[in-house]
Amino acid sequence: MQSKTIAALAVATAFATTFAAPAAWAQDTIKVGVIASFSGPFADYGKQMQGGIKAWMAQHGDSVAGKKIQIIYKDTTGPSPEIAKRLAQELVVRDKVDFLAGFGLTPEALAVAPIAQQAKKPMIIMNAATSIITTKSDYIARFSMTLPQISAPMGDWALKNKIKNVATVVADYGPGIDAEKAFSDRLVKNGGKIVEAIRVPLRNPEFAPFIQRIKDAKPDAVFVFVPAGEQSIAFMKGYRERGLAAAGIKVIATGDLTDDHVLPAMGDNTLGVITTFHYSAAHKSPENDAFLKNFAATNPQGGRPNFMAVAAYDGMNAIYQVSNKLGGKIDGDKAMAVLKGMKIASPRGPISIDPATRDVVQTVYVRKVEKVNGEPYNVEFDQFPNMKDPGKQ
Repeated sequence: MQSKTIAALAVATAFATTFAAPAAWAQDTIKVGVIASFSGPFADYGKQMQGGIKAWMAQHGDSVAGKKIQIIYKDTTGPSPEIAKRLAQELVVRDKVDFLAGFGLTPEALAVAPIAQQAKKPMIIMNAATSIITTKSDYIARFSMTLPQISAPMGDWALKNKIKNVATVVADYGPGIDAEKAFSDRLVKNGGKIVEAIRVPLRNPEFAPFIQRIKDAKPDAVFVFVPAGEQSIAFMKGYRERGLAAAGIKVIATGDLTDDHVLPAMGDNTLGVITTFHYSAAHKSPENDAFLKNFAATNPQGGRPNFMAVAAYDGMNAIYQVSNKLGGKIDGDKAMAVLKGMKIASPRGPISIDPATRDVVQTVYVRKVEKVNGEPYNVEFDQFPNMKDPGKQ
């Protein structure tokens, strides 16, 4: 028993020493550990991020400051915070990565935040959208969005467009609760009313009973946040089949509901849905044209890229900028100094990193699903520029 205790202490000491000591050896590579779900119910999250990373590297090469960029992918099978934490420890201690990146789901990002803090590793968030994430480590910068950032504007838009009585349906975890609160607070502040508030399980929700509750409440509209993919398809199918559309109940939502990647498979069920979001594949700009071209070239079976692919693309842009400015010698504190205030001409429009919160500042667009050349797209028609996370203002 005593020998086991001594061995455990030795391992713990080695682990702590590895975190504390700066790398004293020459490196020919800059290593980026990407932690995300590449299998399981959220496999598309990791695949979209991987697609965005590949698109960036195809366009800009795989070397920075005379060093090769090495991407090390780790699959959480998520949502699995304990696995994410273990993978981060391995990446830091064994693989000696310079950056941690990825993080499709909030529980996984929160689990890894203490590792980034202790190891002083820049942690680039490419999706996880709960407001509190950047407060959990000084070494986190987010290039995706927060749910309050994209939900609060819908509360403004709804009242201006005579949508006063609203039911809400959100996934019962951090991002869903953030979305519900930000939208509801803004709607009520503007004179609206929440007539029904429903939270559904994150894993495998059965929407039928919840949709019936919405129908019975007879709202002007239902505000929805569910994770992009299978759940958005299931909700919209139930919405049509159970007569909410026929009853005149509108759908307003975050853009996760009409995710670009799954929108073609959802078909006409989504036509007319209004969302607020920070990216659409239909966005018109030279930067988006280049992104779409490179994504298609490097992901021939990948379908249409979505907001996670764009955040990964921009996250790699940030990693390249940091690596260039530091001459390939990555130091956590110096890297964060470069990230704070960083500006990027993104495929979604101009973005920057708020120096105070290390969260992304960006335009939030109001979009409507319409047919473009025979296919459904999120067509932007209004915008809220320079949106910060209202939860941190």
